[in-house]
Amino acid sequence: MRTSRPGPVAQREWTPVTVVNGGLAFTLELGLLAALCYWGFKTGSGTVTRILLGVGAPALAALTWGLFLAAGGPTFPLPTAAQIALKLVVFAIGALALHAAGRTTLGLVFGALALISVVVEYTAG
Repeated sequence: MRTSRPGPVAQREWTPVTVVNGGLAFTLELGLLAALCYWGFKTGSGTVTRILLGVGAPALAALTWGLFLAAGGPTFPLPTAAQIALKLVVFAIGALALHAAGRTTLGLVFGALALISVVVEYTAG
């Protein structure tokens, strides 16, 4: 089953695995923002610091994702190897943020799912 879409998504072969992985990837992206927000509000030392970290960290992650990793076509496309590395680094930051906020198990699960998702994204279809 092939779907015509603009941008880099058009070259992808859509199979049940890639469709499920697309849903997982989107959920992980939202989870990344939530993890960074939670970390910021949990670890900040004062009200102002908590607000700055709780809003700033997810905003920086969203900006990075939009500029370099957006599925519909990033503003600044990267070579595939750099794209994979940046995705893994950004997701690892989310997993480490959960660990730092005292949610170690959730951080491990998040990191493992992110790794699986990235592997499937670049090997399937």
